[in-house]
Amino acid sequence: MSDAVETYSLSRPLPAEVLVGGNSVWSRYHRYPVFSGRWLRGRSVLFGIIIAAFSLLVTFGTAVTTRDWTLGALAGGHMFVAFFLMATTGPALATFTRHQRWPRRRERLLVVLAVLVGMVASFFVDQWASGYVDGEVRQAMVEAGALTSKDPPIDPAFKTVALVVNGAVLVIIYGLFGGGLALRAYFSEGRRWEADRRHRQLSALRAQKQHADLRLGLLQAQVEPHFLFNTLASVRALVRQDPAQAEATLDALVAHLRATIPKLRDGDSLLHSTLGQQLDICASYLELMRLRMGGRLGYAVEAEPALRQRPFPPLLLITLVENAIKHGIEPQPGPGRVEVRASLRGERLVLSVVDDGAGLKPGLGSGVGLANVREQLAARYQGQASFSLRGLAGGRGAVAEIILPLRDEASRTAEAAP
Repeated sequence: MSDAVETYSLSRPLPAEVLVGGNSVWSRYHRYPVFSGRWLRGRSVLFGIIIAAFSLLVTFGTAVTTRDWTLGALAGGHMFVAFFLMATTGPALATFTRHQRWPRRRERLLVVLAVLVGMVASFFVDQWASGYVDGEVRQAMVEAGALTSKDPPIDPAFKTVALVVNGAVLVIIYGLFGGGLALRAYFSEGRRWEADRRHRQLSALRAQKQHADLRLGLLQAQVEPHFLFNTLASVRALVRQDPAQAEATLDALVAHLRATIPKLRDGDSLLHSTLGQQLDICASYLELMRLRMGGRLGYAVEAEPALRQRPFPPLLLITLVENAIKHGIEPQPGPGRVEVRASLRGERLVLSVVDDGAGLKPGLGSGVGLANVREQLAARYQGQASFSLRGLAGGRGAVAEIILPLRDEASRTAEAAP
């Protein structure tokens, strides 16, 4: 567990996921954190009622036996005070300690120490009450004929064993009655709270990722209408002027759709892909754009074969390529080139899209497409991935770069699970 102070309130009931018991009238104080103020009050009231009932029995029994109601009341009072202090001293000290909101490690140590101090105090309180009973009540019972004035002879060996057993029993009683069980509940509550906190954090991350994946799925399931319309319009214009070029453009369009549409039919792989699949989509798109732009576009897609099998989020890389064409190559006259590269940089996977087009303009980089790229990276990699867009020297061209950790998403999810 963290060394930081617990984040949940000591004055409010525990969350349902952390709560154990607390449904009956007598155990409702369990709904509050162990060693909190309301927990201590509820426990003290419960123990006080039980001890008071026991003390009344002692009062009645002593008074009837000795025929002295004053002595009976004093005996019962001593028993009530002794047992109530034994039951509440350790928990009260632990409650005071916990309300100081010290760092977790120090709090745990001092809570244990508080309960141990309570056990030591219980010993002295017990000795005080036992001394009164032996000195006053026993003598009165002897005078009333209920007891003999002499103790029966006890074998020394048996006496030693009896003392050891009696000491062990007293330690157990002091420990359990004086807060030992509460101490166990305190540590158990901390573990349950920490497990619930991790579960909530993981659920929030999963919900965030699911939301991002749904948005990604919607984007991926939509074939950009303007892209299709513009491509088909180019083919229509070429049918009469250059049938061979029109045929090549249609073939390129079919190849691009073949690379993208099969994923839409596979629900399990709609939101997951490999780097190789995404590079193939980029290559088919660039080839189609080369034909549409009359051959003035040159391109290259480069990656080591081993990297092609690595998991890579869909739609991100093609967004950068489309951005390079739309804002870099198309606005400038003459030839242009786009290069897509995948490489390793230490323990990171680096994807870059470089163009020698019109360069960055004011406001470029804040569009919906790039905003979606940033959102997907944040949701999938929880701050471990980065995206940058910068201009090249001389004001011509730009480079968009994604840097990812080498671990895949399944590994991160497994590590985050409690």
